[in-house]
Amino acid sequence: MTDETQTTLKELIATRKEKLDKLLELGINPYGYQYEVTHRAREILEEYETYAETTEVSLAGRLMSIRSMGKASFAHIQDSTGRIQMYVKLDAVGEKHYQAFSLLDIGDWVGVTGKVMKTRTGEITIFTERLRVLTKSLHPIPVVKEKEGEVYDAFSDKEQRYRQRYLDLIVNPEVKEIFVSRNAIIKSLRGFLDDRGFVEVETPVLQPLYGGASARPFTTHHNSLDTDFYLRIADELYLKRLIVGGFEKVYEIAKNFRNEGMDRNHNPEFTMLEWYQAFVDYEYEMDMVEELIQTVARQIDKTEIRFNGATIDLTQTYRRESFFGLLEGALGEDVRTYDLPQLQALIKDRDLDVALDLNYGQTLDKLFGEVVEPDLIQPTFIIDFPREISPLAKKKRNSDDDLVERFELFIAGMEIANSFSELNDPLDQRERFEEQVQLRTEGDEEAQMLDEEFLTAIEVGMPPTGGVGIGIDRLVMLLTEQRSIKDVILFPQLRPQQQ
Repeated sequence: MTDETQTTLKELIATRKEKLDKLLELGINPYGYQYEVTHRAREILEEYETYAETTEVSLAGRLMSIRSMGKASFAHIQDSTGRIQMYVKLDAVGEKHYQAFSLLDIGDWVGVTGKVMKTRTGEITIFTERLRVLTKSLHPIPVVKEKEGEVYDAFSDKEQRYRQRYLDLIVNPEVKEIFVSRNAIIKSLRGFLDDRGFVEVETPVLQPLYGGASARPFTTHHNSLDTDFYLRIADELYLKRLIVGGFEKVYEIAKNFRNEGMDRNHNPEFTMLEWYQAFVDYEYEMDMVEELIQTVARQIDKTEIRFNGATIDLTQTYRRESFFGLLEGALGEDVRTYDLPQLQALIKDRDLDVALDLNYGQTLDKLFGEVVEPDLIQPTFIIDFPREISPLAKKKRNSDDDLVERFELFIAGMEIANSFSELNDPLDQRERFEEQVQLRTEGDEEAQMLDEEFLTAIEVGMPPTGGVGIGIDRLVMLLTEQRSIKDVILFPQLRPQQQ
């Protein structure tokens, strides 16, 4: 914000404070306590004939435009459902309240009671009989102007909209619809699992040892215990403990935190759905994930989406492709038997955007992300991952290759879901954890920790189990056709603003 803009803002706020003082002098409380609302803007606009001229209605909303004509004024108020015009006349509301109305600004909250009418131009309008000031706004809101279909002075600075989401929601009401859809999507996910006998549970956000994913954690300190704790990076290991304890179907919608970079698909605080079900495997879970996404899409009436010019039908049968098969298709050679130096040579020869200081598993993962993932537009299950990047998944049955039973679902170039036939052999799991510890000593900060408490749990005995994680933020991006994760999180993380 420039010094000139700051000065103007201070002047505007000072003017509004003067108006507030004048309201007080009139004996009007500019910060009301309650107002009985009987109707909303949308229902009046959609059902005008029901209310026309006869029914008294009471609405409350924020003033979004004011047009004064001496002893009468027009204004638009905006409530949670939309905007509607109000007509305020001196003779109808009385001198005191009309004078109060003259002291109002765009952004103020008012309550209005009156009859529904149409103006000469045919606009549905509230003929105001009683008017109450509910809240005086001291800080101006952005004013968006429209003329002949063109929008002027739009509040369009993306970063400022994220920082001041309240202004974004006021000025760009369509943004609210994204979050209404988000709510509907989460309700649908819950309903799908509840209807199938799953139990929703809660697991710790503060954990003495983080695990369940490959990521760097956020660290905090508990003063009374004088102990460091970690914000969870996943809830997997706790949910599996519940399977050990006798729950057969559990799920959690959880906030997770990963101390990693931010981009179009990543925010350090994000929401995950994870579920675990005894006696099933990743093949069963693949069918279930496909059914779940198709069910949610139908329930919110979004079975077809557009992405970069492509049409994606979410009701189609999702194709299934192997990790190494797609890599071979993209590279023109089978890299299944390549060691790390061979992979690095291939990357250098083809000038691929993959760092050369990664370990074998990281290199495979980044290589796949570079040459395969951007083309996974139609719904595709990637199956049978290398063991090196899947330390919590069972070895692929009836296979001599070093593969595991794991899938990831990609749609529109984004990973939407991840699933394993969960590793329940405690000896194999210990060996995998020890390999992760070795990777940490070699510099992989995202390698997983050795969790003795979890190992003890599966030594008690965990039945065959299928587990799934779905990124809710990305699923919402997909179903609302948003291109940035920040557009589906009400308050995304941002770099601190310079004062």
